[in-house]
Amino acid sequence: MKEQLKIGWFEKNTKWLLLLPTIFILLALTIYPLIYSVIAMLHTINIRTGERTFVGLGNFIRMAKDPFFWNALKNTAIYTCSAVSVEFVIGLSLAVFLTTKITGRNVFRSLILAPMMLPPIVVAVIFKIIYIPDFGIINWFLALFGIKGIIWEASANTALISLVLVDIWEWTPFMFLILLAGLQAIPLDPYEAAEVDGATGLQIFRDITFPMLRPAILIALLLRIMDTLRIFDQIFIMTGGGPANATETMSIYIYRHGFRFTNIGYATAMSFIMLIITILISNIFIKRLKTEEVF
Repeated sequence: MKEQLKIGWFEKNTKWLLLLPTIFILLALTIYPLIYSVIAMLHTINIRTGERTFVGLGNFIRMAKDPFFWNALKNTAIYTCSAVSVEFVIGLSLAVFLTTKITGRNVFRSLILAPMMLPPIVVAVIFKIIYIPDFGIINWFLALFGIKGIIWEASANTALISLVLVDIWEWTPFMFLILLAGLQAIPLDPYEAAEVDGATGLQIFRDITFPMLRPAILIALLLRIMDTLRIFDQIFIMTGGGPANATETMSIYIYRHGFRFTNIGYATAMSFIMLIITILISNIFIKRLKTEEVF
């Protein structure tokens, strides 16, 4: 009888016993770092001795008075808005063009996706070579037309633009891929009805394609915005945040304080602000996505 009771208890709780390792890993990888980060942002931490000094909201007050923080936030906003906007326009244009019946469109689709397959660090190194003022291929090409070469990365006026161009080159294929999938999922019936009614191509795109593509557009924009907000590797390799903090985004500034200046508390507080910004933007897109009708 006792043996039967033990077997019955084990069978009843098997699912929880099997979930225990996963729950433990999740707690170790998410809950503990979150609790530690909340504690860290309220302290100044001496990374050498491990000594903590409670400062309360001192790190956030310091942040509000820090001009370099606001510069990094501004650079992040400019980088995100400009890169994602251009990627959306180009990606949508390519997706619409390659849904038409043209010769070799499958080949073009494969070629367009190639940049996205490269590791970001490799892309950064390639463009660092391309942007060399004296030997880079872009300035060489400009010289053929008598145009003076541009100091891409070393000038505060062009450094951020050069980074945005790299992001556009690498991640426009991602935008194209999502929008192409959205276009191919649109049923053909509305198009056939519009053609019978004599609608023009622009009217079809405005009244049928774009409204029915909105869910895919929102998903593509959300994923790219979240990705560009935390951009680090390419900027770190190409400019390191320079020159004169012209390309210093939030991720670079947080890295600088956390790992170079060992201001763990201040870096964690800035990371928390970025987390809040990302969550707010995500919630806006998700709420908008819920209101969209999925065909």
